[in-house]
Amino acid sequence: MSAFTGLSAFPITPCDAAGRLDEEGLRRLLAPLVEAGVDSIGVLGSTGTYAYLTRETRCRAVAVAAEAVAGRVPLLVGIGALRTDEAVRLARDAREAGASAGLLAPVSYTPLTEKEVFDHFAAVAGEGGLPLVIYDNPATTHFRFTPALIGRLARLPGVAAVKCPGPSPEAVARTVAELRGTVPGGFPLGFSGDWHATEAMIAGGVAWYSVAAGLFPRPCQEIVRAVQAGETDRARDLDAAMTPLWDLFKAHSSLRIVHGLAEPLGLGRPVLPRPLQPLPEAVRAQALATVRAMGLA
Repeated sequence: MSAFTGLSAFPITPCDAAGRLDEEGLRRLLAPLVEAGVDSIGVLGSTGTYAYLTRETRCRAVAVAAEAVAGRVPLLVGIGALRTDEAVRLARDAREAGASAGLLAPVSYTPLTEKEVFDHFAAVAGEGGLPLVIYDNPATTHFRFTPALIGRLARLPGVAAVKCPGPSPEAVARTVAELRGTVPGGFPLGFSGDWHATEAMIAGGVAWYSVAAGLFPRPCQEIVRAVQAGETDRARDLDAAMTPLWDLFKAHSSLRIVHGLAEPLGLGRPVLPRPLQPLPEAVRAQALATVRAMGLA
């Protein structure tokens, strides 16, 4: 099983209002992902609110996840941090806890230059001892990777894959072709942004890094398997059936929707870290009614 192809499911990191990890809640979230046979699990991603958690909480979350998964599914771990030396420490923590790879986003307060990002990745790849996935998430980091920079990073020892935001349908073929033209042959191109991921895979992406799969792995897995089998019409039909959920994600953010659904789905009582605030009750009720009508709950 590859850590960098197929469906990668990204659950929330359930914590209380003080940021303390709900260990049993995390185990409850992970068990159905393993049972569904996802290709990898991404803990402490953006959906896992890694940037709001202490190093101690992050270490404990990885340890609990590694114990729960028990080597049955590759474990990807978010190791982004403001400082390069802290990202190196987080990479080492994750490696020692049993992670398969680290997801490294160029987190910063001051806007970064391409040289700063390249040197940051080179240092973490060289000193952290953990294979890295380039985590391109301009919506949160406000840094936009160019295909040329991804190509340079892809040639660094220890950089194993890339997670890019899914392009719009009109740009997907061009974007995937540009990326494929800059990276070494066989370098895994993966995509996030659930509502664009199907077309990105059809265009040549080999991985879907999915928020929805953190709660609803089976329908997402069906889409991936259809693409892998060359059944593009079926994949598009399955994706279209997920449109009500994609609409909720776009309107209210995928993070807030999956957080808001966790409690009514019996997966604990996670609290978003302030200043983030939960969904209004009317929106949460709408989200729950939507997933029930879709047959997901």
